[in-house]
Amino acid sequence: MLENYSEHIQSLIKTLPDLPGVYQYYDENELLLYVGKAKNLKKRVSSYFAKEHDSARLRLMVKKIVDIKTIKVNSELDALLLENNLIKNLKPKYNINLRDDKTYPWIILKKERFPRLFYTRRQVKDGSEYFGPYASVKVMHTLLDLIRQTYPLRTCTYDLSKENIEKGKFRPCLEFHIGKCKAPCVDKQSEGEYNQNINEIRQIIKGDINFALRDLKEKMQAASENYDYEKAELLKNKIETLSNYQSKSTIVHPSITNTDVINIISDEKNAYVHYFKIINGAIIHAQTIEIKKKIDESDEDLLLFAIIEFRNRFNSSSKEILVPFIPEIKLPECEYIIPKIGDKKQLLELCLRNATAYKIERENQIALTDPDRHTERIMNQMMKDLRMKEQPRRIEGFDNSNIQGEYAVSAMPVFIDGKPAKKEYRHFNVKTVVGANDFATMEEIIFRRYSRVIEENLPMPQLIVIDGGKGQLSAAYESLKKLKLIGKVAIIGIAKRLEEIYFPGDSLPLYLDKRSETLKIIQQIRDEAHRFGITHHRNKRSRETFKTELNDVKGISDKTAETLLIELKSVKNIKEASMEELEKYIGKSKAKLVFDYFNKIEEKPIN
Repeated sequence: MLENYSEHIQSLIKTLPDLPGVYQYYDENELLLYVGKAKNLKKRVSSYFAKEHDSARLRLMVKKIVDIKTIKVNSELDALLLENNLIKNLKPKYNINLRDDKTYPWIILKKERFPRLFYTRRQVKDGSEYFGPYASVKVMHTLLDLIRQTYPLRTCTYDLSKENIEKGKFRPCLEFHIGKCKAPCVDKQSEGEYNQNINEIRQIIKGDINFALRDLKEKMQAASENYDYEKAELLKNKIETLSNYQSKSTIVHPSITNTDVINIISDEKNAYVHYFKIINGAIIHAQTIEIKKKIDESDEDLLLFAIIEFRNRFNSSSKEILVPFIPEIKLPECEYIIPKIGDKKQLLELCLRNATAYKIERENQIALTDPDRHTERIMNQMMKDLRMKEQPRRIEGFDNSNIQGEYAVSAMPVFIDGKPAKKEYRHFNVKTVVGANDFATMEEIIFRRYSRVIEENLPMPQLIVIDGGKGQLSAAYESLKKLKLIGKVAIIGIAKRLEEIYFPGDSLPLYLDKRSETLKIIQQIRDEAHRFGITHHRNKRSRETFKTELNDVKGISDKTAETLLIELKSVKNIKEASMEELEKYIGKSKAKLVFDYFNKIEEKPIN
């Protein structure tokens, strides 16, 4: 296979080292196509050119490659980190796309004398401390409100240098008078006391509320022993506020400390990865990212990418990561754990539920804003669920209806792209079957329908849905066999009792999840076939049982007769009606036929 590529590509591959690193593929316009990592650059890059790939997108990418550049690194981990950075910064065409167009807020401790605490959506490298980002703005504001209730901090932007304070440049503002600031601007609070508060706030933001509680309890005890009951009361209120916040935050066992939890759910085109940051049994960060696949990336690759992304984003240094499976590359001084029981397993399951909920939410958004993409996803899912070779863009369903073999009819609803196409609906009157023989009726209708489809070159469905179990399905299958359509169109039966799906030649049915979109569409087709068939059956039965004297009037249809009976109530009244009265309901020409029929003059013989 390598000989099919240019001499330049062949020579590059032959000279690649057996070392870890990152490779970059470029097209003829020097556009970066793809960035990848490798334990062994020579083996990994060679594999792209040594075989025919299953993925169409991957085959297309490889055909476009005209140049390869590599970066050698010391270890596989270095390759992973470098790949992550290059993908995010350069956004190559065929690499996964991290859907992260939101700017999440951070809590900032401003680098200045008497640091201010506030939130921002922009990071500036000025030495300030940033905590976050916070996927939930509500959680961030709750935390800030808690801190402001517990610790009085300044909110002004004054330059509180020692010289400015000594010169008396400032005056206490309203925040001081309402007790939300201790006025360090006029030296009513020392820098040491202020910074002690900042240290406690820093621990609270990091999730270590226990540290702050211990310190506050010691101070409260000391104040009480010194008979400073007013200060002790204030400290007690702070302790209660912090304890209340902690009890609301803790959802797992407090022994789970400094742990990352990551889980993933994916489909053909997208992956959704959820992350929890746990400190002292409390979730302090939670976020889901959506990753758009480009060339059939595995869940293993995507999870590893997400682990690096989340740990960088949240500055995580946890030694323990809970995962659904062990990634290929181990992080230094860090252990992967697949929990089997207990709180950690529940936490991993909660992580998966969050990822799944986000996936459903995104799909619902797409359904509202991008119906084509929504349809594509459903068609792919149906193709996968029903073991088909192509998407069921056109589906035709069949249901028979009769009463003790009389008035037998069959109905055929049509669904296009998962939705009813009512202009395409058809019904059939049974011609060759005598009596109540549902199997023979199905065989006749399927044969007649698809004989006509072949003869008139009509659109052939990708899927036929038969309302019934193995018997009806086998009868329909026989007709397709006679028409040599086996393998050209898929056919299934749906049985009513347990909503099981039958395939030709397979004795065991398929049971789809009751909530699955595939089953819902099949049920809708079955219900439409039943409804449409009953309507046609009722109409036919009405026509065939509607027999009156009017049926003997040549040129008068059942519909015209029905109109006259509705308006004039009986055949007797029709016979006695004037020409003008009949014209009012059915027009001049038909009125004359009816009037002449009931008022014909008998010819008398001439003596």
